[in-house]
Amino acid sequence: MTGSIAAVGAGLAAIGAGIGIGQIGGHAMDAIARQPEHTARIQTVMLIAAALVEGVALFAVVVSIMSK
Repeated sequence: MTGSIAAVGAGLAAIGAGIGIGQIGGHAMDAIARQPEHTARIQTVMLIAAALVEGVALFAVVVSIMSK
């Protein structure tokens, strides 16, 4: 039973990361469409935010797997 709960936790973390990174990318494209002269800065901030979301998701997966 504990293993299946850990798998659900890992799956939820992966889904949450996918949704979060999708939101970041979508809003970055909106920002670039509005302010094309700031494309480089927006892309830099977008990549940093996506890396932070991915790091949190990885941490959540490891914690859910290690909690068995």
